[in-house]
Amino acid sequence: MPVPGVRSSVRSLSPETAVTLSAVGDAVIVFLGLLAGYWLRFQSTVPWGRFLGGAVVADSALLQQRVLSNYLGLILVGAAFLVGTFVYLRLYEARRLLHLRETTLVIVQGATFWLFAYLGISLFLKFEPSISRIYVALSYLCTVGSLLAWRLGLSRLLRRDWFAGRLRQNVVMVGWNREAADLFNAIHRDQRQPYRVTGFIPTPDHDALIPPPNAVRMGDFEHMSEVLDRRTADIVVLCDLELPRDAIIGLANECERKGIHFKLVPSYFQILISGLQLETVSGVPILGVSRLPLDRLTNRTLKRTVDILGALVGLTMAVPIFAILGWLIRRESPGPIFFRQERVGRRGRPFDMLKLRSMKLDADKADHLSQSTLRDDPRVLSIGSFMRRWNLDEVPQFWNVLKGEMSLVGPRPERTFHSEKLSHEIPHYNARLAAKPGITGWAQVNGLRGNTDLSERVRYDLWYLENWSLWLDFQIMAMTFLRRENAY
Repeated sequence: MPVPGVRSSVRSLSPETAVTLSAVGDAVIVFLGLLAGYWLRFQSTVPWGRFLGGAVVADSALLQQRVLSNYLGLILVGAAFLVGTFVYLRLYEARRLLHLRETTLVIVQGATFWLFAYLGISLFLKFEPSISRIYVALSYLCTVGSLLAWRLGLSRLLRRDWFAGRLRQNVVMVGWNREAADLFNAIHRDQRQPYRVTGFIPTPDHDALIPPPNAVRMGDFEHMSEVLDRRTADIVVLCDLELPRDAIIGLANECERKGIHFKLVPSYFQILISGLQLETVSGVPILGVSRLPLDRLTNRTLKRTVDILGALVGLTMAVPIFAILGWLIRRESPGPIFFRQERVGRRGRPFDMLKLRSMKLDADKADHLSQSTLRDDPRVLSIGSFMRRWNLDEVPQFWNVLKGEMSLVGPRPERTFHSEKLSHEIPHYNARLAAKPGITGWAQVNGLRGNTDLSERVRYDLWYLENWSLWLDFQIMAMTFLRRENAY
């Protein structure tokens, strides 16, 4: 029987075992899902071709396809391709085991890519027998549904205390400062994390904050070797980088000798953390912030293509909106229906942003009194409240998107004097300017709009820049119509 608090060298369920289990389970489910798609298409009595508009298959070809042995090779190739897509998207990492939402997004993203890629490949490679498009569509639905059900059950099983306790790795933090407190709170707040904080070890004369009562002190830094000999740590995280260089190297070497992972918190880099990358210049290692996803030409081209198409569709659909809302605006407050205001764009370049006027004339002259429109602001028109709640006042910004001044999705732009002021008050505020501002954004769909915490809003904007993908943009656009918290 293992001694409480002691790390066992052999675990009954290690993270590696759980990852292997999830991968094997996925492979089986994918194969069965493709088989189910085959049965529905060729063995069931449902006339899918008539319902879904599929091509009429000749009797001889249909007979050949209905022989499973003839189609089995295509099923195996499709299953291997889909599982390979999941591997490429890093689905099989220990950190995802307890994150059901993240796992779901990867599965849907990978399966959707597989759907179009599999059909596209079949156009260039003449498979024998040919691949039925209806079969691929049915297999996609069966496989995605089965995978999500399987992963939901696996997630619930792994979240049980007995399993979760064996999956989580024990973390010992060295030094207690703001970074240590943030890490400690993040792990305790999110039970989906594959980590458990065992305790902390203070460093001599460097700890600036007092740890909370539930942070267990495990000993002194001078006796670090003895603490690690207790085998209570899988990972040692150094939070205090003010230690002497020899002390840091000695701690790293000690962890290496004892088979313990050594990590450190890069406290000198408080922004764009996921972009940190080790580079070499003539063999000399240099750690710094690497290129963000939108710094890559291919990603910018994809995003710009979606922006242009979305702006053209948006402007076309907005014509009746302009006519109806314009009449209501002028009826309540005679004057122009459009409102033009200077905002700060990518890399600090100013531009004139368009909106449908939702306030009384000259209301912008009082903008210096507040960063955002206040709840029940007397300057807002009656029709303006409706437009703001449903984001209709932002519709003219499709023109800004078409001109290349804005994007469909990105950090919301601020007025010039607000931006200059906030850049001195909020750390890393100007890092938002690395991308074009958006009509909607990650912070806005999470309720961070209006008179909310600006520091938290910046944090969400930076997370978006670090984790950008077209899939995330589409997700934010969909959420814009569903979430209207703090829209006033």
